[in-house]
Amino acid sequence: MKKLFLLIIALIMLAAAASVSAETKITVNGTGEIKVSADTAVISLGVNARNKDVLEAQKKVNESISAIRKALIVQGVKEENITTEFINIYALYDYQNDQESLAAYDASSTLAIRVTDMESVGSLIDAAFAAGANTLNGISFSASDTEDAKKEALKIAVEDAKNKAEVMAEASGLEITGIELISEGSVNSYDNSIGNVYAKRADFIESAADTGTVVQAAKLIVNATVSVIFTAE
Repeated sequence: MKKLFLLIIALIMLAAAASVSAETKITVNGTGEIKVSADTAVISLGVNARNKDVLEAQKKVNESISAIRKALIVQGVKEENITTEFINIYALYDYQNDQESLAAYDASSTLAIRVTDMESVGSLIDAAFAAGANTLNGISFSASDTEDAKKEALKIAVEDAKNKAEVMAEASGLEITGIELISEGSVNSYDNSIGNVYAKRADFIESAADTGTVVQAAKLIVNATVSVIFTAE
């Protein structure tokens, strides 16, 4: 009886092993992407000035920054949404006949202006340049709520993985029977830079002032990835 029992157990184990070995695993990665409209913009702009007197260079920058702040507040920007992003002063030198001489000091200051009215971005840039700004470093866009978009991107990523696995299984003469493992890779949101404006040259600044700056708010891309191990027979 004992031998019979052991034989039955052995047969069950062999059958289970055969069943497991008959399964094929298909590992795929899936991606999902959702675009979300930006509802917040941060404008980076400021003033650059040069003078042989470092205090004069700094004074010019400070006066212009003060004027820009006032102009933006008049346009409806809250004071707490105008912050100093960068300040720099450095010396410029001439090199002639192996001799170094001070040419001028370069002073600059950059403001970060947070805006939630997407329609006002262009007019705020124009107001800042009218008040003395002469550098525009760019605009970054963001969305205040991307949670729903992240969930939807994950769903799309899983569906993408499933579609890939089914294609691979069919091509191999197999059929998907289940999922052994599914893991989240990453979920990210980023600005795709559509609508960003960059200006450094004086001729661009002058033409922008003549026509009015138009800024198309960017779409944010929410991206999700998953890794899935499917079983197939």
